[in-house]
Amino acid sequence: MHPTHLILSPGTRIVTRNETNPIGGGALIPGGAVGAIIDSPSDAHHAYKVRLNDGREAMLRRTEFSILKEFKGEGIDASAHHLEFDDWKQFVIYRCVVGSQAFGLSSDDSDVDRRGIYLPPAELHWSLYGVPEQIEKNDTQEAYWELQKFLVMALKANPNILECLHTPLVEHATPLAQELLAARQRFLSKLIYQTYNGYVMSQFKKLEQDVRARGEIKWKHAMHLIRLLLSGISALREGQLRVRLDEHRAALLQIKSGRQPWAEINAWRLRLHKEFDDAFAATQLPERPDYAWANEFLVKARRSMANQ
Repeated sequence: MHPTHLILSPGTRIVTRNETNPIGGGALIPGGAVGAIIDSPSDAHHAYKVRLNDGREAMLRRTEFSILKEFKGEGIDASAHHLEFDDWKQFVIYRCVVGSQAFGLSSDDSDVDRRGIYLPPAELHWSLYGVPEQIEKNDTQEAYWELQKFLVMALKANPNILECLHTPLVEHATPLAQELLAARQRFLSKLIYQTYNGYVMSQFKKLEQDVRARGEIKWKHAMHLIRLLLSGISALREGQLRVRLDEHRAALLQIKSGRQPWAEINAWRLRLHKEFDDAFAATQLPERPDYAWANEFLVKARRSMANQ
């Protein structure tokens, strides 16, 4: 059922859900008739005025019609989401701990964030309804990406995905996932410079707005942005992604606790951007990740599920 507080605008195409009386009387308008809203109410408690394709008009409450676009997909949409999180979780091939716990920056009140990959059976993946790109459960701080989605994001140097591949805290990995972990260097490329650098710059602009507006920022977020720059720089310089940066732990925790002035944090950030530029100019990482290997791995994984 659609939210009753959402007021639809005139022109929206609709389908009647049941028989209804037309304005002015006459034969009933059947359920399934198509029309368009011509006048919307001021609130969700009153009816819409609609004009059907045959020219007749009627007053319908929101529960008495569906939006045409959504109506046509109701059968598919309903079936596509009939499985619950635990139904999908049985297909998880990789589970790890990320976030502060993996970075060595956790405190007593830090959550344990689990991420990973799930690989659905072929019949579900091939079905009309498809599979979700991501399954998650907020209560347990868990999220798992479907393998293809995970690989595509890794190839784009998504920081969360690369850290998922390089975290030292691996809880579960099938032989297929172990093969992926063994080849994780194939996903490292110069794209790290654009993704990491660009994300931090955009987020720091938002933090600066918070400083001007409220004189306060989310210190934990600032810490992780600095950590992201440090991690990206080390990847370009060393050719491997380090999730734990123990040599910077004390300084990062000082930011997290709010004990370092904003001006000093921002100055450090600007210096790191310059270091990032230098590391990018000198890096030995390839221009792009190994797309061919990732494609072959995905096909192999799909085939393994088809053969089961």
